[in-house]
Amino acid sequence: MEQNIGSDNSKEEISRVTLGDVTPMRLDCGFELKNFGVAYKTYGKLNKKKTNAILVCHALSGDQFVSGINPFSGRPGWWNLVIGPNKLIDTERFFVICPNIIGGCMGTIGPKEINCDTGQPWGLDFPVITISDMVRAQALLLDYLGVDKLFCAIGGSMGGMQVLEWAVAYPDRVFAAIPIATASHHSAQNIAFHEVGRQAIMADKDWCGGNYFNHDCYPKRGLGIARMIAHITYLSEPALQSKFGRRLQDRDTITFGFDADFQVESYLRYQGSTFVDRFDANSYLYITRAMDYFDLAERHGNGTLAEAFRGTNTRFCVISFSSDWLYQTSESRAIVKALNAVAANVSFAEIDSDKGHDAFLLKEPEFWKVLSGFIDGAAQKYGLNGSQ
Repeated sequence: MEQNIGSDNSKEEISRVTLGDVTPMRLDCGFELKNFGVAYKTYGKLNKKKTNAILVCHALSGDQFVSGINPFSGRPGWWNLVIGPNKLIDTERFFVICPNIIGGCMGTIGPKEINCDTGQPWGLDFPVITISDMVRAQALLLDYLGVDKLFCAIGGSMGGMQVLEWAVAYPDRVFAAIPIATASHHSAQNIAFHEVGRQAIMADKDWCGGNYFNHDCYPKRGLGIARMIAHITYLSEPALQSKFGRRLQDRDTITFGFDADFQVESYLRYQGSTFVDRFDANSYLYITRAMDYFDLAERHGNGTLAEAFRGTNTRFCVISFSSDWLYQTSESRAIVKALNAVAANVSFAEIDSDKGHDAFLLKEPEFWKVLSGFIDGAAQKYGLNGSQ
């Protein structure tokens, strides 16, 4: 009998499963997580042969609501342009799984969730996590879903880091990997931007040493500033200049004060204020730290990136964007060079775009064309044809 996990596209399943109930999951820091929840969402149906599963790994501020309508915000899923019925990643054809990462704040265990040992939110008692820990939890989720092997793992930014970790840590479980706008490790500049954001949160008097839930307050100012800083890195100078320039916000002349005189100031303040309504401040600390710790070569290649990929049978499609200065094309080329050094199957495309790092989330026809071509070609090699 055919096993169908998920549901039809009008009633996609939103689920939360408890993992680590039999064997705790050991984190890189040495802490053992037991009976921990992982929230996820599925789209489409797993076919009879269980060969059509695609894992979508989300970025820092993302969540499991990758397509359709986010039930909490009422807004379209963060990759609704790409994933859905008859879209580039067609949920009539593929079974798409998108889990909320551990350390997150949309249902998966993290600092805002309740610590069963204390009956209080974890706060800073939550253990420090890594990208490897995130992927290890995702592997347990796939075990629960009965998915032994992924047709494809795909993700951008921090999602791309997870994809790289998947391909190296579980090479026999990933047929194709698509890391987008990412890097094999964080640069000093990346770490620096994250540290400024973390310090903004921790300097907010309402952070309360990470224990704000028990003080009936919330570090909105600090988290908002952290988001404003980060959001600048997601854009490009040409995009900012084209969209805002030096245009004033709802006024004809400057005010000789510190209100939002310029449109770009108003835009950033809006980004900060809306972010605090949907994201947990402590989660921001933990997730950015996990990204800073990520170093594929050190973890898997004894300091050499090519060694991390040695022996891989996974097909790779590495994609970067010309105006992305957060994860520059040179970092994607370093991944491609390492894969070529061990004769791996790898395709590479630098997409000419002025949209900066966030280009993978936006309407970018050239990017979609590359993505579609690779997925269709890989599907044929994997024996997935049509709506199979």
